[in-house]
Amino acid sequence: MSGPFRTAVGGDRIDRTRSIIVTFDGTDYPAHPGDTLASALLAHGVRTVGRGPYTGRPRGVYSAGFEEPNAFVQVESGPGEPMVNAARLEAYDGLRASSLTHGKGRLVDRPDTSRYDKVHAHCDVLVVGAGETGRAAARSAAEAGERVILADSWPVPLDTDPFPELTVLSELLVLPRTTVTGYYDHGYLIAVERRTDHLGDAAPAHMARRRLWHIRVGRVLLATGSLERPILFPGNDLPGIMLAGAAAAYVSRYGVLPGRKAVVFGAHDGAFLAASELWDAGVEIVHVADAREGHAVADTEADEHGVLRAAYVTAPGGGPPERVECDLLAVSGGWSPDLNLYAQAGGRTLWSDEHSAFVPGGGPRGDVQYVGTLPEGRPGPVTEPDGDAGRVFVDLQRDATLADLRRAQGAGLSSGEHVKRYTTIGTAADQGRTSATITARILRQSTATTQRPPIEPVPFALPAGRERGDLLAPVRRTPMHAWHEAHGAVFEDVGEWKRPWYYPRDGEPMEDAVLRECRAARERAAVLDASTLGKIDVRGPDAAAFLDRMYTGTMSTLAAGRCRYGVMCGADGMIFDDGVAARLGPDHFHLTTTTGNAGRVLDRLEEWLQTEWPDLRVRCTSVTDQWAVAALVGPRSRDVLAALDLSLGRGDGGFPFMAFRRARVAGLDARIFRISYSGELAYEINVPAWHGLRLWEALITAGEPYGITPYGTETMHVLRAEKGYIVVGQDTDGTVTPYDAGLGWAVARHGDWIGRRSLRRPDTTRSDRRQLVGLRPLDQTIVVAEGAQLVATAEPGVATGPVPMLGHVTSSYRGTTGSFALALVTGGLERQGQTLYAVDGGRSVPVEVTHPVHYDREGSRRDGDDQRDRPTTA
Repeated sequence: MSGPFRTAVGGDRIDRTRSIIVTFDGTDYPAHPGDTLASALLAHGVRTVGRGPYTGRPRGVYSAGFEEPNAFVQVESGPGEPMVNAARLEAYDGLRASSLTHGKGRLVDRPDTSRYDKVHAHCDVLVVGAGETGRAAARSAAEAGERVILADSWPVPLDTDPFPELTVLSELLVLPRTTVTGYYDHGYLIAVERRTDHLGDAAPAHMARRRLWHIRVGRVLLATGSLERPILFPGNDLPGIMLAGAAAAYVSRYGVLPGRKAVVFGAHDGAFLAASELWDAGVEIVHVADAREGHAVADTEADEHGVLRAAYVTAPGGGPPERVECDLLAVSGGWSPDLNLYAQAGGRTLWSDEHSAFVPGGGPRGDVQYVGTLPEGRPGPVTEPDGDAGRVFVDLQRDATLADLRRAQGAGLSSGEHVKRYTTIGTAADQGRTSATITARILRQSTATTQRPPIEPVPFALPAGRERGDLLAPVRRTPMHAWHEAHGAVFEDVGEWKRPWYYPRDGEPMEDAVLRECRAARERAAVLDASTLGKIDVRGPDAAAFLDRMYTGTMSTLAAGRCRYGVMCGADGMIFDDGVAARLGPDHFHLTTTTGNAGRVLDRLEEWLQTEWPDLRVRCTSVTDQWAVAALVGPRSRDVLAALDLSLGRGDGGFPFMAFRRARVAGLDARIFRISYSGELAYEINVPAWHGLRLWEALITAGEPYGITPYGTETMHVLRAEKGYIVVGQDTDGTVTPYDAGLGWAVARHGDWIGRRSLRRPDTTRSDRRQLVGLRPLDQTIVVAEGAQLVATAEPGVATGPVPMLGHVTSSYRGTTGSFALALVTGGLERQGQTLYAVDGGRSVPVEVTHPVHYDREGSRRDGDDQRDRPTTA
């Protein structure tokens, strides 16, 4: 037993086998892991934990959770923290706290060496509240295949798993000790996870003390429960007066008796259920007063320490009140749904006579749903007390009384928002959780006052927390990510995406793994996860005309079911991005962009559409996350698809290069594009993202007889660079025109596309511009460094004057054709056959300037060995 008020019953949140020591106002108190500071103090009969900020009157623990208005303390241990709710402060060995002076915390005067960090998360469904209703909602969503986050502010009970039926669901993330504290626009919510507060000095040094979650959601299910309401009467602020549900909670959760002799005063059946629990735990119930039958508490009496020792109870029909000795007065005026997040989301709250509370009244966005159960049973009416209004406390944390409310009414104030500012009721750290409904009833308001984030105070250190490594930005993973991990992929960061870099076997070095993957793509079959490719859906009667203006080529002449490579330029005529546009229908296009440029391209489309051509009837939508893509390449790729019962048909023209088809692959509806970024026969297979892993595994299985090999981004770059295909941002640098990159064939002679006039300027047409060329090191054992400067002098380090820089290496690899590179070189087209020198780190490597295409310059490989799919004009 850790305290004279600790009982043998209840206590499902504490570990009775271990003891810890907490210190409050200089006195040590034994406690158990799982206790809160409030329960630990109650276990030792500590009734006074603070004082009213303006009256100086003693105050005690009033609740067992969020709604606590009295028991705020200053944490002295660890980094320290002011104004902490003792009913929510988990006890740990060495916890030191003190009561507040005048109800105010003080800033800590020493450096906080704790770690704070941030993390970004995305989910389809966020469930707030892990009670029975919340768990059921989370299970249902996860079983339906949705990505679910279940957040609850309470810790996981010790030595138990409260969600055994949920944690087996792979698409469910359970976040205990996490308070969703703010709901903002566009499905954006903020949550605060308390990670090591309960561990004190035992917390791992590498772990953040608290974590700020930035969560983007598809929809939100609110199972936030209900808050118990007090009842007003003179002297209702004494230590020993507590919400009835909280009194029962201290028994069931912590095995603590909040008193020995109790008066229960309620207007709701819940009060008397609490009385039954207290009685079973050994509390003597000396009086029960039911407000529905006309009973009331007329006043209270304090002992010499200001702590409750008696209540004055009146009976129906009048008469003098009866003095009843007690050390606990448990009160309950009913329960109100916790609608804070609901209101933040734009939901309207309406008064319900049935519940004597504000309830959801509709109005939030369609992505928000309140799924919490409303309190059962109708509470009885509670009238304003007739006693001394100056001793009837409406807001305990603000020391605001019924007299203050009446004074505001006397000044002509009737609006709840005005009265809130006049009296300060509802503006303290507890956000008016025990006072808002009562105030609205006194004012006869049918709507609640505005709810604003944060729900709980947020330390300033948290928004300033670390953003580095995995915490720097949102981490995006493709639907096939788990497969890549399980098969040993090494990942690289591409924008926000985690992409497989290469797949080493038995510890083979990167270069060997990449060459093995390259040979598979050139000789057999290989598959790349291309889901990160930027994808934009463009629709509308003017879609074709709009794209004619955005690309250097003409898209309006593209036939439905065909694809065309396109280049986008800035107004200066420099390459901005490139990709493939596919015409899915007369007014419907599917655009692809580079992975890192997807957002910028969409912004560019919207900028011109909204500011320059608002008359065009076009809608652009990012669908990058909606489609998973597997790029199947290699001379045996057609055989792999045939093994999956591909229903493409073999009519006239078959399935030519740069064509698009809708088909069934492995039982899935798919969009297939005959596009090749490797130079080999290739198919980019798009399926809805949820089916991406199924598609990938089907391709791997079907391709086993053909030696199919997964390959990563490094191999992708080797293959594309051998074909002279550029990567915007790597082989271009904002000063490269389509002509410089050898893409003049993609530039339309007519039209008024962005950048056209700039490409006619003398500066962009001169012959000595830096142009894309290939390089071959004369010593094929050397792979020149990317970024190496190119000069014409063999030994620039011994030159007597400045050495002109002719360009730089943009891409450099060892591939199936040997060591090679791409480079931007001044007048490069005229230098083919010349020898230049790549200088990097003091080394000068002789290289021959070549054509940028190092592999299959004729393009014979892109259609495989089957002549039925020979290309037609695109």
